[in-house]
Amino acid sequence: MKRMFAVAAVAAGLMTALPAVAQEKAGDKLSVMLDWFVNPDHAPLVVAQEKGFFKEAGLDVTLTAPADPNDPPKLVAAGGTDLAISYQPQLILHVAEGLPLVRVGTLVSTPLNSVVVLRDGPVKTIPDLKGRKIGFSIAGFEDALLGAMLEKHGLGLKDVTLVNVNFSLSPSLLSGQVDAVVGAFRNFELNQMEIEKHPGRAFFPEEEGVPPYDELIVIAHKDKTGDARIKRFLEAVERATLYILNHPEEAQTAFVKDRPELNDELNRRAWADTLPRFSHSPAALDSQRYARFAEFLKARGLIQTVEPVERYAVVVK
Repeated sequence: MKRMFAVAAVAAGLMTALPAVAQEKAGDKLSVMLDWFVNPDHAPLVVAQEKGFFKEAGLDVTLTAPADPNDPPKLVAAGGTDLAISYQPQLILHVAEGLPLVRVGTLVSTPLNSVVVLRDGPVKTIPDLKGRKIGFSIAGFEDALLGAMLEKHGLGLKDVTLVNVNFSLSPSLLSGQVDAVVGAFRNFELNQMEIEKHPGRAFFPEEEGVPPYDELIVIAHKDKTGDARIKRFLEAVERATLYILNHPEEAQTAFVKDRPELNDELNRRAWADTLPRFSHSPAALDSQRYARFAEFLKARGLIQTVEPVERYAVVVK
């Protein structure tokens, strides 16, 4: 969502989302809006497209990158796309705001978000953040996450200075504008910093007082959960995920086909780091995980009430 390498690829990525979509296909049409430009986080979707798994499931799937990463949930709510890729924390916040959304599948089943510092810098532990400047991109969830991590060590947001660096996370850290950043994706920013000879150190929320959550999920309109296409879509995604695990080299070749911007060192490293984080059973739902995280958001003051999980996360049958 906030990857600093987006600048180089976004122009091409947003406008030429997936060349494979133009191939001749037959089946029930299904539109899917990605959360951002195509990257290794979307590997099961791209591989399912390239290997013909969607087509064999009787689907004509269109994968599209958004012009604005805030748009996908709104488009699902308005009926502008059948499905979208989003994030578990944001889903709960959107539902609290009244958007008619529901989680129907999981793409990446672990957090990717992290707090990152320079490995050779002065911050070695979270308590070292006291009195430091911390960059962020999106207020609300990110400062709530950071606040929980700090509180585990007897600190609070009042002990740090938050700096809005927009989406310039790694650059602001490398330039010395801030001492740390929250919101860096561990499978991308850390690799980018390593490539640029400024290795980073990451602190992981799920190890510092934040309940684990699904980073990338598939969302639909709450009135569309009975759509039979969704079940076939998730089955094809599961098939693609297992193919990636069993044949990583062949899968990566399919992933970068007609997308030379994804065939570089950063994306190859990100590919390797992301593979073990894909949900092996995209349709499966851990209701307790969702309930626990909703309680966390309520405790942090981001939502007023905790809705029953079945209102915003379901298993498609």
